[in-house]
Amino acid sequence: MNKKLKIRYLAFFFLLFLQANVMAQEQFTLSGVVTDAASNETLIGVNLIIPEAGTGVVTNDYGYFSIKLPVAEYTIQISYLGYQSLERTIDLNADKEIDFQLSKSSENLEEVVITGENKGLNIRKPEMSVNRLSISTIQRMPVVFGEVDVVKSLLLLPGVSNAGEGSSGFNVRGGAVDQNLILLDEATIFNSSHLFGLFSVFNPDAIKDLKLYKGGIPAEYGGRVSSVLDIYQRDGNSKEFKMQGGIGAISSRLLAEGPIVKDKGSFLIGGRSSYAHLFLKLTDNSNSAYFYDLNTKLSYKLNSRNKILLSGYFGRDVFRISQTFDNTYGNAVLNLRWNHVFSDNIFTNLSAIYSDYYYGLTLSFVGFNWDSGIKNLNLKYDFNHYINDHLQLKYGIQNTYYDFNPGEIEPIVEESGINYFKLTNKYALENAFYISAEQKLSEKFSAEYGLRFSNFFRLGQQGLNSYENDNPVEYDEETGIYREAEILDTQNSSRSEILKSFNNLEPRIAIAYAFNEKESVKASYNRMTQYLHLISNTSSPTPLDVWTPSGPFVDPQILDQYAVGYFRNFKENSYSLEAEAFYKQIDNRIDYINGANLIANNAIERVVLNGESRAYGLELLLRKNTGKLTGWLGYTLSRSQQRTPGRNQLEPGINDGQWYNSNYDKTHDLSLTAGYELNARWQLNANFIYQTGLATTYPTAQYEYEGVTIPVYGERNGDRLPAYHRLDLSATYEPKKNDRDFRSSWNFGIYNVYNRMNAYSISFRENADTDKNEAVRLSLFGIIPSVTYNFKF
Repeated sequence: MNKKLKIRYLAFFFLLFLQANVMAQEQFTLSGVVTDAASNETLIGVNLIIPEAGTGVVTNDYGYFSIKLPVAEYTIQISYLGYQSLERTIDLNADKEIDFQLSKSSENLEEVVITGENKGLNIRKPEMSVNRLSISTIQRMPVVFGEVDVVKSLLLLPGVSNAGEGSSGFNVRGGAVDQNLILLDEATIFNSSHLFGLFSVFNPDAIKDLKLYKGGIPAEYGGRVSSVLDIYQRDGNSKEFKMQGGIGAISSRLLAEGPIVKDKGSFLIGGRSSYAHLFLKLTDNSNSAYFYDLNTKLSYKLNSRNKILLSGYFGRDVFRISQTFDNTYGNAVLNLRWNHVFSDNIFTNLSAIYSDYYYGLTLSFVGFNWDSGIKNLNLKYDFNHYINDHLQLKYGIQNTYYDFNPGEIEPIVEESGINYFKLTNKYALENAFYISAEQKLSEKFSAEYGLRFSNFFRLGQQGLNSYENDNPVEYDEETGIYREAEILDTQNSSRSEILKSFNNLEPRIAIAYAFNEKESVKASYNRMTQYLHLISNTSSPTPLDVWTPSGPFVDPQILDQYAVGYFRNFKENSYSLEAEAFYKQIDNRIDYINGANLIANNAIERVVLNGESRAYGLELLLRKNTGKLTGWLGYTLSRSQQRTPGRNQLEPGINDGQWYNSNYDKTHDLSLTAGYELNARWQLNANFIYQTGLATTYPTAQYEYEGVTIPVYGERNGDRLPAYHRLDLSATYEPKKNDRDFRSSWNFGIYNVYNRMNAYSISFRENADTDKNEAVRLSLFGIIPSVTYNFKF
């Protein structure tokens, strides 16, 4: 984007702002907050429809809404997922602040609708490539070990997958795991998994709302190039004390909430822990693997215009093998927020956020401790400016300070053969300013457009290497391999110095054209920049993987993504269809030279090369939203590839500079999710998944050298594991459905009903008896039954 175009873009926003204020002078504002009638919990994404004006508004992340309308009498129709609809007549002859309370619906069928948007609002909104799942839907899904899991529920949506059973994180539209921005109450979660991917870190009892942005990402989000998973915790009940929890085969959970000051302040605290390792002790087995986490939140309403919220999360995983190996890792986050309403049409949120990911390893048989991690401090100020019923602005500033600890080794016994060693800490500062507008341009045409400006400063550090021609990787023409360049000098600098800076403009736009109330077409484009890189050469990240910032030798990743889609509702929104095609291109995606050593490497720039990646595909989502039978069918046809060409004509690059399949490429991905309300007490659910096998590299030949058999591998990721598929079933029984003081349920599940032994990996070896080569399949899970008892009082 050239300089003149940048100026025109900013000038357009300024003129739009002035024009909108002039238009809004003859209108009055209706504003307020929508809450749960039983708990005073604010509700996110509530639809307020004004039929007389042919418009509407949706509550923001804190339950607030505001809309400007001409003087008149209006009917306000309020609807939300799982709640009884409300209709209220308002005589708008002055600015009015009115709060609404919704009561939960007695019809459980409404609770399994995937999205609460109705009356054609989802058709007309320019928002696309966004998926929502209600917590009640997630809690009914069949899952492994009976543990409700947010991340594994997302894997049933089109465009979302992972690297297989027991794998951490998730991949979105052919992107890597580290390219997902995961937020819990606005705080960054760097590792979203417990027990190496068997469970996620999110306690479903504590979650209020979650949205997954796969494309068309609004300007308020940045720092990652694949997706945004935005999760908000519940505030807690400010009317009365409540408890809920569940007891499962290998883990349990308990959550308590209640008022600090009735109708003004509330608290929420919830904990989970696994205990399967305790059974090992009964067999004198000293090995163990378990996790525990804690969610907490305090909220207090100072007055109608000010609210304070303090939320936190702390989680740890412990993996221990006898007395020789001890591994502890996890996240800790804390967020203090201030909601303030400046005027009836300006809502603000100021947040101070601390996030810490820690990884610790003790090897007793060697005699040392290993510690690493990443911390950040984030200060952000966001504004929601409701100009009129056709225009809403969002703008704000964000500032994040990073402290990277790549690793520290310390001997724990005198006889240890390990000397103390500290990898160089790295520091960085990331800043951003954004502004975006959601505008109804005509009865049929609407748009959401914005601009984000981000800059990144790599701050001074000890031990910065220098290389000949500033090239940390050199190519040996004689051997035809890349190798680490010689370090010429090492420089030290103070943290106040700037080693390298980056500045990027990130435009975003999404448009929607509605043919009528039932169908529309949408398109979006967004550019995003990612300044952090996960150093890992595995398809699924492990806790030992470390993050490194962009700097003198590593450039930030830059994404351009395009998407078009067709959306339609059928039979009074009982059915809906979403079809999207996407293409994404990412520059500066790092790759590793052959033989790269990534563990405890103090000069990671010596083993990485800049490349590029691309992904494209088609996503289909057909949903049945009402009736006894509900659910969806999702299908993705896609391709994900990576390329690292040579830096000049003499270098071959990686894989001879040709495109090759990424580790998470899956051509076909099909998922079917269904729920059936058998009667007032029984709810039946089923999932079926079919996926193309993951890309891998097999040996194509072998030769012997000095008595050692050496395999010859083919094209990188040119082969595939066998196809993955499984069927899961579950049944939920509620024995006391009408007891308001105490409610309980039993969840019975079978994971992988027909015991499909899906391949996690395939290795090759020589059979000791036949002396012939053979392939060995490693599978993690077969059929797994589970039972969980849930309660609420």
